[in-house]
Amino acid sequence: ISSSQVYIIQVSVGNHQWTVKHRYSDFHDLHEKLVSEKKIDKNLLPPKKIIGKNSKSLVEKRQKELEVYLQTLLVKFPVTAPKVLSHFLHFHLYVS
Repeated sequence: ISSSQVYIIQVSVGNHQWTVKHRYSDFHDLHEKLVSEKKIDKNLLPPKKIIGKNSKSLVEKRQKELEVYLQTLLVKFPVTAPKVLSHFLHFHLYVS
């Protein structure tokens, strides 16, 4: 039994829509790279919560927050997303 929560996030760019599945730690790793390489706001990523982290309401709330986080990044990099973000969002699979 895994205690890791996987978040299924809806991504939309232009007319393209798809979902990506990542654990919070994946988002954290992405965020660390973007903060150091692209100087994005450190506080943009929703904080890691320990207590009740797998309760249904908290999972749904965090999923929404992570969706907003990704959409914010896409707005921040409208023309060319950083390679690490493109890979995270699986652009290579969907956007031609």
